[in-house]
Amino acid sequence: MTNIILCGGSGTRLWPISRTLMPKQFVKLFDNKSLFQLTIDRNSKVCDSQFIVSNTEQYFLALDQLEELNEINNKYLLEPVGRNTAPAIALACMALDKDEIVLVTPSDHLIKDENEYAKVLETAQKLASEDNLVTFGITPDFAETGFGYIEANGLDVKAFHEKPDLQTASKYLENGNYYWNSGMFCFKAGVFLDELKKYSPKVYETSLKALENSSKENMIRIKHEDMISIPEDSIDYAVMEKSTKVKVVPSNINWSDVGSFDALFEELPKDENGNTKNEKHISIDSKNNLIHGQDKYIATIDVEDLIVVDTGDALLVSKKGSSQKVKKVVSKLKDMNTELHNIHLTGHRPWGTYTVLEDTPGYKIKRIEVKPGKRLSLQKHFHRNEHWTVVSGTATVTVGDTTKYVRPNESTYIKMGEIHRLENEGKIPVVMIEVQVGEYTGEDDIVRIEDDFKRENK
Repeated sequence: MTNIILCGGSGTRLWPISRTLMPKQFVKLFDNKSLFQLTIDRNSKVCDSQFIVSNTEQYFLALDQLEELNEINNKYLLEPVGRNTAPAIALACMALDKDEIVLVTPSDHLIKDENEYAKVLETAQKLASEDNLVTFGITPDFAETGFGYIEANGLDVKAFHEKPDLQTASKYLENGNYYWNSGMFCFKAGVFLDELKKYSPKVYETSLKALENSSKENMIRIKHEDMISIPEDSIDYAVMEKSTKVKVVPSNINWSDVGSFDALFEELPKDENGNTKNEKHISIDSKNNLIHGQDKYIATIDVEDLIVVDTGDALLVSKKGSSQKVKKVVSKLKDMNTELHNIHLTGHRPWGTYTVLEDTPGYKIKRIEVKPGKRLSLQKHFHRNEHWTVVSGTATVTVGDTTKYVRPNESTYIKMGEIHRLENEGKIPVVMIEVQVGEYTGEDDIVRIEDDFKRENK
């Protein structure tokens, strides 16, 4: 059985922890492991291999976190732009043998009862081997309005229902034959594709063409123009709500989609006063608060039922029970033309990381760390000059036609418009301070001339 792991989504409901370039599935929230890593751990016990579907930026995040788990032999499919779950799953299934049973899972869900999970998967695998499309219905324990529901008669699906209002959700809970739609599936790759071709032929045909035109060197890379041509559709709308082959497996597996800070609060360990545990939280008569922050000390006095999240460049304070409104904050940030919804102070790149230390009109200061054996793209900038000072390691610096070594406490200067590159040929990380000076210091002022990671100019 192959685990198809869907890594899309920006996790805006957990801003400012989660950003577009560091979505919630890659944030290490649980014993220094991310939801993505927990998904790998959990499913590698029951699946023979992983097939990871992501965009380019998330691919490198996934690669780093898989290396931490010593999981390196995986398949990858990179989407230049997301088109929802139906195309993502279709492209992955088209790259597999038609008789291969696949377990399709999001990368950002938490499942704590792994013994029950193994039993549920055994039932699902058996149903899938009989040419059924299997979905997993989470046994609800309260009237939730944030999930879609599956109406069932035993293992047969009677209907899929959109997110209900509270009164309708309460009726679902009373009836007992309604389940939360988990977004997890199990089926033979060929059976799913046959049903997709039958009920959503346009998605099938354009996905097949995109796969045929893709680059398959080391991984599958879909071309941008081919991905855009695929209709945007979810697996539920494209197939599951139309097919007569759908079965549901009731799943009481202690599941959460960790889709809000209220949901996250329920999953984190607490101190004796019901506050989430945090070494930098000073609590004076404060109870039942979610406190998240790693850099600053956070002191609370006589407060209860709050969410306080500090990430260095943003501070969120909310009442518990209102955290679903965080997405409204993200919407306002986008309207303000700020990058706060997009990236943290520390940005992750395939070659390493950079941290913005100061960003002021006219100049920006960064700490840059380059992994051993990695190098940045050969590039130039139109609007800024750069001063590089090496703190540790030995950097190989190319400026124009000249290449030289720059060692600790040595520096170099890159004039606006000059072609340049930074490389680490050593065995320890290169750490340097970069000072950018110019009228514009945005991350999009970059022209990549040559790039080991085949990224576009952004």
